[in-house]
Amino acid sequence: MQLSSHDSVLDPVQRRGREALERLGLPTRRQEAWRLTDLTRLEAIARLPLSSADARAPLDPSALPAVATGTLRLVLDGQADPLAAMVLPEGITRLSASELEQALGHTLDRCGCADAWPVELNHASSQQVLALRVRGSVPPLELVLASPTGLTATRVLLLLEEKAQLDLLQVVLAEGPVAHSHVLEVHLGQEARLNHGLVACADGEGSLLIHGAVEQEPRSAYTLTSVAKGWALARLEPRVVQVDGQASTVMRGLSVSAADQQLATHSTVQFEGPEGELDQLQKCLAGGRSHAIFNGAVRVPRLAQRTNAAQLSRNLLLSERARIDTKPELEIVADDVRCAHGATVSQLQEDELFYLQSRGIGASDAAALLLRGYCQEVVDHLPGAASAWPVMTRLLEGLEV
Repeated sequence: MQLSSHDSVLDPVQRRGREALERLGLPTRRQEAWRLTDLTRLEAIARLPLSSADARAPLDPSALPAVATGTLRLVLDGQADPLAAMVLPEGITRLSASELEQALGHTLDRCGCADAWPVELNHASSQQVLALRVRGSVPPLELVLASPTGLTATRVLLLLEEKAQLDLLQVVLAEGPVAHSHVLEVHLGQEARLNHGLVACADGEGSLLIHGAVEQEPRSAYTLTSVAKGWALARLEPRVVQVDGQASTVMRGLSVSAADQQLATHSTVQFEGPEGELDQLQKCLAGGRSHAIFNGAVRVPRLAQRTNAAQLSRNLLLSERARIDTKPELEIVADDVRCAHGATVSQLQEDELFYLQSRGIGASDAAALLLRGYCQEVVDHLPGAASAWPVMTRLLEGLEV
């Protein structure tokens, strides 16, 4: 839905964002959530001019891989209407202006991130929002987020009604010193299911700030598989609230960094009722002088009895100069729960490399084979539409052991 710059639903949101940025200023290292972040790179993002229709070169559809069979592809560049001349399949409809005004920002508030600095930056910068309602079982949806120039801001709102089912793949494209700010809000009705994939691969110069807010009603299921590589600065912040419990959340993440890049994942899962489930795996692969960060918070208040939550952070260092910080946070007040977490940081195992080389595989090929297996555990769970994109090739390009 393309919104006009005058008298639109986004006008008060933009004003709020600009006022908040002036009031807040940039985050500081005194704030725990930003203690490890390279704030000079964040400041560079804030100084970038907002991408405009006059300055951007239109994305050439022929430069994209063929759309996977049965998949609906939409391109979001922060300017052009992604639904122009588009006939939506049965079960997917646009929200009306009144519905959008009522729903926009609700899940951000529910997840406690409406006033986070990256979200306020998006508020101040977004000029449109793609707002869709999903009913029943619908074809897979692919959203291509293009970053043509400067700072591009995109925003998506999805309302999945009771028992709705959707496969969603988001692909972020960026070349050169550009930045992309993206905010996704999702409300899952009872027994709704969303299989969500995110593929974000850049050339080492771009910056990425993504906030995802997901609200789950009872018996709903949300699966997130995220893959990120090649960003000078990337910060992914998925936030999930299980309203009234009895919901299932699965989160699998992989970040691959090299040179002097910094890739961070800050996740939060809040249980607000009994019998909720979480299975989370986060992998970081760091080479060169890069810095990978994982901060995973799981909150289980007293009313969330019989919660079953597991969180695992597995990390691989490819260089003596690379750095990985992993910080699981479990806040458990309920007394009838099964909650576990673990974290490991290691290097490629010499015995595994020796075994492969003893079978006639060269040293570099052996290392590449082990890295492929390390990444495949996450990549294999991306939605089917990801098969059209060379995800694994991009992940392994330029990696040095």
